[in-house]
Amino acid sequence: MRYKNTYVNLDTRLYHEQPPTSLDNPRAGHFNTYVAQQLGWSDDDDLMSNWVEILAGQYVPADFKPLAMAYAGHQFGQWAGQLGDGRGLLMAQVLDQDNQPKDLHLKGAGLTPYSRMGDGRAVLRSTIREYLCGHALTQLGIASSNALGFVVSDTRVRRERIEAGAALMRVADSHIRLGHVEWIASFAPDVLGEFTDYMIDTYYPECRDSETPVLAFLTSVVEHTARMIADWQLIGFAHGVMNTDNLSITGSTLDFGPFGFMERFNPAWINNHSDHTGRYAYQNQPAIGHWNLNVWLPHFMRLPGVTRETLAECLAPYEATFMQHYQQGLCRKLGLPHESESLRLAFEWLTLLEDNVLDYTNSFRALLGLVAPDDHPYEKKLLSVLTTELNTEASLVWQEWSTRYLAQIEQQPREEAILSMQTSNPVYVLRNSMAQRAITAAEQGQFEEVDRVFRLLSHPYTVQDIATELDSAAPAPDVAQMPISCSS
Repeated sequence: MRYKNTYVNLDTRLYHEQPPTSLDNPRAGHFNTYVAQQLGWSDDDDLMSNWVEILAGQYVPADFKPLAMAYAGHQFGQWAGQLGDGRGLLMAQVLDQDNQPKDLHLKGAGLTPYSRMGDGRAVLRSTIREYLCGHALTQLGIASSNALGFVVSDTRVRRERIEAGAALMRVADSHIRLGHVEWIASFAPDVLGEFTDYMIDTYYPECRDSETPVLAFLTSVVEHTARMIADWQLIGFAHGVMNTDNLSITGSTLDFGPFGFMERFNPAWINNHSDHTGRYAYQNQPAIGHWNLNVWLPHFMRLPGVTRETLAECLAPYEATFMQHYQQGLCRKLGLPHESESLRLAFEWLTLLEDNVLDYTNSFRALLGLVAPDDHPYEKKLLSVLTTELNTEASLVWQEWSTRYLAQIEQQPREEAILSMQTSNPVYVLRNSMAQRAITAAEQGQFEEVDRVFRLLSHPYTVQDIATELDSAAPAPDVAQMPISCSS
């Protein structure tokens, strides 16, 4: 690998250097060859032969520079003060095969000065969920952290019950969160200029060409965040805990704990059982992204040339960027061009899904069974299931809508429309039940189901032989999708 450890050269108040605390009797869980190849990890015999020991904290390669980052944040809308890497360590920074920066971050690495009341560990169930979700989002084309692999151990960890300790090597383009700047503003304001230069030079070097690099950087963060959240909405993904300490400056999905992929369509769906007010419900994510950025931006007024007025200009593109990206994506999911009639059909379709509590992923994919039934037998079957769930009134709405939709489709090049639908509507997402089956088997020491789900999610837009009916089965209409615990 090509190491480029730069964070360790910043002001020492920003982090604490320390090695990981090793796990007992570590064993391989799963290894991501895609990520290994992209990092150049596969080309290093020492890394490949010792990957279990590295992820378990038993062996630290010479070029690693492990450290725990300090940051702060707003959690559920309230200032939480100092936070930081309480169970994770930034182990190394590298340049990948595309010459892009990547962080290697070990989650479950033991106690740090920022652990507060935690034990510094991660458990197997949450480790598997994050491992599979990072892979799923990446293969869906959504900017996200991914993971090199995970291990399980004999280290016992107490949550609601005693569980097996695990560790995951998370890989992301950056682990700098909005909360890093919040921490600096409160505890080390003299570092803000240096840290801002670091963020620009490392992650947004193109902003140096601007007459106002800082403002260009802030605008870029706003736009990247808006596009990421639009991608979440399009695929039906809910992050679950959009605190400022969980949003990356690069607009890449990070620190998703009680996440979920929506099954039956309910915009008000809350997937975090600790979110009692629904602050982070699926439909609120775009507004929360704006709220977080609005809290973050004023800290830069300490820098020369940054005023309240210029910050308002930096934040202004958020709504337009989100709406354009979301609306274009929604039209692509229908195989239609981005125009007013397409959007009218799209929002009527979403209303039909909501009114009848239809499965989000399956319903969009089923449209291929309407447009080209002879070529898409799987989707034709999905369409049959969809229509049987409609009552008499809803069936009339469906018939009227589908007639207008097909008429609009006929005005487009048919092959282009079908390709757009195939590449915008996944067959498979990581449903909670799918993840739970993999977890249940893994807790018995059997990781074959983790591997099968991993391979299935490697090609989410293609119907696959290794799939079972359970992989795309929606819960019963009268069964609410279960929220996920923050306990991990």
